[in-house]
Amino acid sequence: MNLENITLQTIEIVRQAGGFIKQEAAKFDRSQTEYKAANNLVSYVDKETEKMLVAGLRQILPEAGFITEEGTAGEESNPNELYWVIDPLDGTANFIHGLPVYCVSVGLVQNSIPIAGVIYHLGTEELFYGWQGGGAWSSPPAPNGGGTTISPIGGQGATRLKVSAASTLGDSLLATGFPYYKFEKQDRYLKILETLMQRCHGLRRMGAAAIDLAYVAAGRFEAFYEYNLNSWDMAAGALLILEAGGQITDFSGGQNWLFGGDVIAGCAAQTELLEVIQEHWG
Repeated sequence: MNLENITLQTIEIVRQAGGFIKQEAAKFDRSQTEYKAANNLVSYVDKETEKMLVAGLRQILPEAGFITEEGTAGEESNPNELYWVIDPLDGTANFIHGLPVYCVSVGLVQNSIPIAGVIYHLGTEELFYGWQGGGAWSSPPAPNGGGTTISPIGGQGATRLKVSAASTLGDSLLATGFPYYKFEKQDRYLKILETLMQRCHGLRRMGAAAIDLAYVAAGRFEAFYEYNLNSWDMAAGALLILEAGGQITDFSGGQNWLFGGDVIAGCAAQTELLEVIQEHWG
């Protein structure tokens, strides 16, 4: 399996899907919002984008299954197989409110291990991509608002990603997400937040976990942590972080982060972050 070629093909499909999202953002009305559950929003843009992605990705790897946020692929994959993990519009609440912090996130997973990933940040037109053994990369927006320029891997215009060299929380800017449903562990989460506020440069809540993870891979955040996540929030971003020299665990320090619902990802400062989380999380 040529993962570099698969990644480049995936980029083109993701760009097309991103074009649709940008087109719809210009005319989207909040009355078109639907609720999957309390505070869990979705729109026709999420669903139609996912259908576009599934159709395109089927052409690349007909043998691969799908795990998708909106369930439009009509099937669930066996985690012991090869499958795409798709979040068609990560940051739906941001999109609905007109806040330009949302993205398309597509990961390719084999035997529960991400092996390729593409994240397209629509607000900045920045593209993050990589594959197992090939590194993690970003391509900047094209000049004069012409969309994202896809440079040859390692070529002019492409930047290889590397996690931050910071080794302590005292030198770190952290990213997290605030719970918007399942509030049973809110008190523990707030204790973690209270401790970290006093021990790092600051905490940021972007509202799109895939973007947070891409920014960790790029060294903009030292680490990211969150609970109540799903595999489609993490698959692509996790691949980028691992290829950028970072590390990932769940809140217990184990490796059940892709399907376990909680994740800590980052550079060497992640070790100290894990200690803080374990102190309060139990």
